[in-house]
Amino acid sequence: MSGLGEQLAKLPGLLAAHVELTFLALLLGVAFSLPVGVLCARRSTAGRVVLGLVNVLQTIPSLALLASMVALLSSFGFWPALLALFVYSMLPVLRNTVTGIKAVDADVIEAATGLGMSPRQLLFRVELPLAAPLIVAGIRTSTVWVVGTATLSTPVGQPSLGNFIFSGLQTRNFSAVLVGCCSAALLAVVLDAALAGVERSLARRRPRLAGAWALSTILVLGFGSLAPLALSADRDTGAAVTPRAAGRASSTRTSTIRVGSKAFTEQYVLAAAATQLLEKAGFAVDRRESLGSTVAFDALRTGNIDLYVDYSGTLWSNVLGRKGTAPAWQVLDETCGALAERFNVRCLGPLGFENAYAFAMRRDRARDRSIETLADLSRAAPELDFGTDLEFLDRPEWKSVQRAYALRFKKVVPFDPAFMYQAVAQGDVDVITAFSSDARIEALDLVVLEDSRHALPPYDAVILLSASAALDRRIESALDPMLRRIDARTMRMANLLADRSVDKRTPDEAAAWLLERLEPRSQGVKGQASSRPVSDER
Repeated sequence: MSGLGEQLAKLPGLLAAHVELTFLALLLGVAFSLPVGVLCARRSTAGRVVLGLVNVLQTIPSLALLASMVALLSSFGFWPALLALFVYSMLPVLRNTVTGIKAVDADVIEAATGLGMSPRQLLFRVELPLAAPLIVAGIRTSTVWVVGTATLSTPVGQPSLGNFIFSGLQTRNFSAVLVGCCSAALLAVVLDAALAGVERSLARRRPRLAGAWALSTILVLGFGSLAPLALSADRDTGAAVTPRAAGRASSTRTSTIRVGSKAFTEQYVLAAAATQLLEKAGFAVDRRESLGSTVAFDALRTGNIDLYVDYSGTLWSNVLGRKGTAPAWQVLDETCGALAERFNVRCLGPLGFENAYAFAMRRDRARDRSIETLADLSRAAPELDFGTDLEFLDRPEWKSVQRAYALRFKKVVPFDPAFMYQAVAQGDVDVITAFSSDARIEALDLVVLEDSRHALPPYDAVILLSASAALDRRIESALDPMLRRIDARTMRMANLLADRSVDKRTPDEAAAWLLERLEPRSQGVKGQASSRPVSDER
């Protein structure tokens, strides 16, 4: 199947999840904003306060609001995404309701009052009908906002059209990005056109035609939510159920395991590898991909997912709050012990390779400036531009590197990891924070600078299990082929295979390739030594 065909096969389920989330958020937003808007129009002081508060909420960046809802609700996926989108849907409807009611001509109000209309009759027979076109215009604006913002719900565990965009950017699969962007844009255009028909009909005082347009809007939303059911699609992952998978599920699967992954190539490959091993053992698997780093751990801790791969240095610094660093064995042992004691999370074991933070430059630029180590870099840093992933500057590792080497760059530019390597290759920045299992280091002929003072902690990849999954020996047995058997070079090659700009394989195909190359337990691990200095964010 072509790259575009592969993505279109996933579209029904993800579109259904996206439409359902959009529809419910808009429904709640309109149901809340209309009566509050009427109240605000009646009481000017209260109206200014409420509108001011909603304006403030609207200024919160989308991802920050989604993360806040996760913390507020202590849950992941649908409910925090719905609450965040509900907040974003309010302002246009609320503001247009207040403006529309206040814009009703005073002479019309006076005439209606003179005819003996009660305040209730005045509202429903005069003010709301006259304000209706403006209110629907607000709903149109809110609809477009919500459809677009819903794509950002993926990192908090809610499937949406954003799954295409996040995974496509990380694996450089632009067919996936195209499908995600075009689908979201088309959905917004279709809904906006239907609501525009409602608005025009109300403006022309043609309520029946307005009702027909409103019905068409409902049908669009209903078709988007229900059509995938007819196609036997998986609503959570967006992956169609193949006859082979369906046949296996009917007889052997006994329970469903939720496998999480962060939003970068290596994580997609490892989640796919774990999925294939678990399915072979008879489990059904629900993949929750593109989760934020902290979201993934919190989801595991609270039982919203059953397992995912993390890195010892990330857990050491971000979860346990440890300062400084230690030998790799000590970081791994102390981290696993603390996770079990404090969070009831089990480290099933290391995979055998390390995906550490490292500083990398183009080979020619490093040679021209005689830079081989971070100590050398510190001398040249005031003349260099530094590119980094979006979270590194807020991580303890950056503070540790600054303390050890006193790095002060001319300019610091945060990037999405999907674009960071391209930026250094093109010369837009001079040095980047690379990741040691990323094959693009070799593919782009970058040189990794030596951390002679060991400011960066080790980052051994480990499988983490939730408290409930840790009790199931079948899971441990199923995943055993991955433990301590994946060396750094093999992981780099698997990551490179999943990079669609280099190879045309999917993360699932790269995972199958990876599993085929794992050695039997009796032969040990070849080349297991960590490669501190060839994916993406931790």
